[in-house]
Amino acid sequence: MPVGVLGDIHGDFASVRQIMSRHPDVRSWLAIGDLADDEGRYEDVDAPIYWIKGNNENFDAIASGHLPPSLHFISNGTLVEIDGLRVAALGGTFAPTWYETPAAALPHPVKRTVKATTLADKRRHFVREEVNRCKAFEDVDVLLTHEAPRPYRVRGGKGPDAGKTAINEVLIGMHPRFHFFGHHHELSDRRLAGVRSIGLDLVSRSYGLLDNDTLEFELVTW
Repeated sequence: MPVGVLGDIHGDFASVRQIMSRHPDVRSWLAIGDLADDEGRYEDVDAPIYWIKGNNENFDAIASGHLPPSLHFISNGTLVEIDGLRVAALGGTFAPTWYETPAAALPHPVKRTVKATTLADKRRHFVREEVNRCKAFEDVDVLLTHEAPRPYRVRGGKGPDAGKTAINEVLIGMHPRFHFFGHHHELSDRRLAGVRSIGLDLVSRSYGLLDNDTLEFELVTW
């Protein structure tokens, strides 16, 4: 029985529904963050999505738990079981000025627009305490992060290294069987620290299927 894997959604729940309609046998889907649209809205879909935070979310809705029934948020530094897979979460982006802050103390001021509020909300970052919890997990099948590990060069390998060392630290400490990330809206597939690390594109262009028995992964482009 496969588990689906989705890249950044950014409010494109129409593509999510099309993907789900192609695979009615898939009972659960994983997502690597950035589900909300530009107004911070989420929509219900036809199968459960278990997701981590990106940097573009409605963090007040996440904190309140007022989300559509099919969306199940996985908090940073937690390990959950989904259809027999042990899945660890480290969502959000890296910000050196906030990295040593306790997660509960990350500020989230309210601005005049939804977009401005999201940009000012420091809950979009992950912090050291969450990284340390993830590094201690054992026997993990899937690590979900929003950020990429190093090295990760954008624009077809010609741009600066956009990867984050903290992600590499988790890969080394945890050594999951699979690592999925997004954020950069590009496909990539490589091995780092002995871990298969797969970067996912937008849901309008691709998605993945991970067999929870054989741990074989299939990338589907459309």
